[in-house]
Amino acid sequence: MSATILICDDDADIRLALSLLLTSQGYQTLEAGSVKDVMINANRHKPDLILLDMNFTRDTTSGAEGLELVSQLVPLAIPIILITAWGSIELAVKGLQYGACDFIEKPWQKAKLLNSIKQQLSMRDLAIENNGLKKLLTPPDELPWIAQSPAMQQIEQLVNQIAPTDANILILGENGSGKSLLAKRIHQLSQRQQQPLIEVNMAAIPVNLFESELFGHQKGAFTDAKDSRVGRFQLANDGSLFLDEIGTMPLELQPKLLRVLETGQYEVLGSSQTQQSGARIISATNANLSELVKQGTFRQDLLYRLNTFVIDLPPLRRRKKDIQSLSEHFVQNFSAKYNKSALSLTSDALGLLQQHQWPGNVRELQHVIERAVLLSNNESIDADKILIDGHTQSVAETSDKVLSLEQSEVALINRALANANGQVIAAAKALGISRNALYRRLEKHGIDYDA
Repeated sequence: MSATILICDDDADIRLALSLLLTSQGYQTLEAGSVKDVMINANRHKPDLILLDMNFTRDTTSGAEGLELVSQLVPLAIPIILITAWGSIELAVKGLQYGACDFIEKPWQKAKLLNSIKQQLSMRDLAIENNGLKKLLTPPDELPWIAQSPAMQQIEQLVNQIAPTDANILILGENGSGKSLLAKRIHQLSQRQQQPLIEVNMAAIPVNLFESELFGHQKGAFTDAKDSRVGRFQLANDGSLFLDEIGTMPLELQPKLLRVLETGQYEVLGSSQTQQSGARIISATNANLSELVKQGTFRQDLLYRLNTFVIDLPPLRRRKKDIQSLSEHFVQNFSAKYNKSALSLTSDALGLLQQHQWPGNVRELQHVIERAVLLSNNESIDADKILIDGHTQSVAETSDKVLSLEQSEVALINRALANANGQVIAAAKALGISRNALYRRLEKHGIDYDA
């Protein structure tokens, strides 16, 4: 079905010209000649895109009516392209700040207008697809926020204070300690909870694709740009953007991120239009950023933009009271995943889990429990199925049940990750495969990992 475009202009001739142009391109059109008609049509018909004149009857040059309409239309989540004969850079920026997607001056250039419409419709479709995929890929029984230990109670108190603000937050913590989970917790308690939370693994972005990944690109912007791409800032919109492993970001790319953090402005590759981001930034790292600043590999001004509030997430060895609840949750999840009957941990198994120091933190505990579930044939998980402290028994030696090829691969990957304390590159080297090959297998089996 072709897209429906609502044309909003007080000049009937303008509406007719735009309608003829758009219908010739296969679009369906609606028309509105007054502020009242704009709101009625937008709410009743839910068009796919709105072409909005900046001036109706109040005056002829200020664009005040258009800006007021944008603020009323934004909650409908419909892309808006502003169009006016009285264009200016200042008015364009203000319109984008109010929530419009693009700005076109009269008399319009046919190719430019059609290209803008196509781009905004494409971005809308990708955003809808992204949100749909996130809902499908996010398990309903995702790991709950467990904060029973004194150390985590302090974190919980701090999070409840700062989450409702718009302040940028930097999360520090060892690999596998749950930094991404804390970022989700902050977003859920913020005033942006109804908006998307977009996650970016900064360590996994190739240098040459950094701008495209964060800011997006138009078709033809560079040699391999066969299709347009929506950047992470665009997807986050007025939600939250989680920049994981921020300490790995190359120094030469840091000014590009700093600019959008300072001004909220960026450009899609291949476009001269300045976009405005309202995203809240949550970042995380296991690195000592202050030390990196001293070494000259991390910009101090970027650090100041990231660390309005700093949360130091404690390692699992400092939150022993959370181990039982975390373990029981993992047992329940993996039992369901591998079609096992309801399993429970014996007291000996729990004792062994409590004694371990967990250098790989919650991620290591998760891998240990997954292996234990795979190897258990009874209703309970005994201590001999808790393979930690460098145990190297093969799957065949620890179980009399033959596992499927997929289960064996999962167990092998989990063992490599546990031995490497969650480090993907080290685990890939131990397995004798490339990092990208391991990433594909992690995605295939739905295995959580740290970069």
